Amino acid sequence: MVQKRGWVRERIIRILLNEPDGTLTMYRVAKKANCSFSWTHELLGKLGTKELVQKTKVINYANLVRYWLQVKSKPEKKGYLHKNPLSLLRRSGLPYALTTYQAENLVQNYLFPSRTDLYIIDKDARLWHELIMTEGLRGDGNVNLLITDKHVLYGTFQKDGLNIVSLPQLIIDLFDEGGICVEAAEKLLEKVSKNAI
Repeated sequence: MVQKRGWVRERIIRILLNEPDGTLTMYRVAKKANCSFSWTHELLGKLGTKELVQKTKVINYANLVRYWLQVKSKPEKKGYLHKNPLSLLRRSGLPYALTTYQAENLVQNYLFPSRTDLYIIDKDARLWHELIMTEGLRGDGNVNLLITDKHVLYGTFQKDGLNIVSLPQLIIDLFDEGGICVEAAEKLLEKVSKNAI
C-alpha cells in the first residue's frame, strides 16, 4: 500500500490527541509519527495558528478532533458476512483494532453493535480474507476490513479480550460513519475532552 502524505498529518494529530498534555517534544512527535521534524514543525505551526495546540499541548481538544475529521483519509474497505466475528477476532492471532459500532459498544455501550469494523495492517489483508472465508462469505455484510496506514493502531487498548482503536480514532470514525454514530461520537468526545485538558 502506498503511503499518502495525508497519513503523516493524521499520525501527528492522532499522537497529539492521545497524548494532549504537551509533555512530548516536537522531535518525539516526529519520531512517533515516523516523519521529518520539519514536516512536524510545519503542521504544529499551522495547528497553532488555528489555536488548536500550543507547541505540542492540545488547547482545544474538540476542535482538533473536528479539524482531523475534515482532513481524514478514507481506508480501503472489504466487506464480509460472518456468523460470529468476535470469536474469530479472539482466535485470529493477527493485529487488528475494532472501531465504530462494536468498539463504541465495548467502550460506552450506547450503540447496538450491528456491524464489526476493524482496521488491519495491509500486509495481512490476504490472511484475513482466508481466515474469514473459512466460515464466512465475501460481500456487504456484518464485517468490514479497513485497510489503511498501520499507525491507525497507535494507542489501541484491550477490553474483553478484544483490541480497540484509541479513543480519538474511535471518535473520528464514529463522526465519519454519520447517522446515529454522531450522537455516540459527541457523547464520547465530551467525556474524553474533559479528561484531556
